[in-house]
Amino acid sequence: MALEIAAGSLGSALAAQAAGADRVELCEGLSSGGTTPSYGALALARERVRIPLFVLVRPRAGDFLYDSREVDVMLRDIEMCVRLGCDGVVIGALQADGGIDLPLCERLVAAAGPLQVTFHRAFDAARDQAQALEQVIALGCQRVLTSGAQATAVEGADRIAALARQAAGRVTVMPGAGIDAGNVTALAMQTGAREFHASAKGSRASSMGFRNPALQGLAPDWSETDPARVRALRAALDAVSRR
Repeated sequence: MALEIAAGSLGSALAAQAAGADRVELCEGLSSGGTTPSYGALALARERVRIPLFVLVRPRAGDFLYDSREVDVMLRDIEMCVRLGCDGVVIGALQADGGIDLPLCERLVAAAGPLQVTFHRAFDAARDQAQALEQVIALGCQRVLTSGAQATAVEGADRIAALARQAAGRVTVMPGAGIDAGNVTALAMQTGAREFHASAKGSRASSMGFRNPALQGLAPDWSETDPARVRALRAALDAVSRR
């Protein structure tokens, strides 16, 4: 059973590694679904993270319909990932009608070259998931991240199981969204999945002694990967493997 942790910072990536994660998906802005991390975060993660390092390639929050400038940004970001020796990239794009943007995704996959490719949760926003799955497979992606088109993977478990049966080993169907140690065992049994994606984040309190009460929109606290939550997920998945 493989555990991938969505890490929103270098500190989160290192915490995930130390707590037993099998792979890190490095990103920023997890609260808005994640965007591409900075060069500094990525370069240092590549130096210090020894488990497989995947990078989210998403130029902004919001939908997955991209203009030509955003496409150029994504291609440059993938070029950077290849140059730094990352293990994989996480991509996805849709057309306005909800179909997979095959021409664009083909360009992104080609740019990734030797890196593995995960199709991210743009898949859950697709009009027809069964058709989209076949397109993701045709693109040559190694895995697809999905909540079964629901808010959480638990709610979408039946759809995830159906997608896994349809994939029949041609691509890894990886559940993600709302996964924790309390539900991952049942989710594994219900879906038959062998890889799981979670953020396992907890709140971090700022050490600032002074806080300007007028700046309510600039709260100094933040979220970061919680090693205890990662360890609990690791233990739960290991227990499933032993069954």
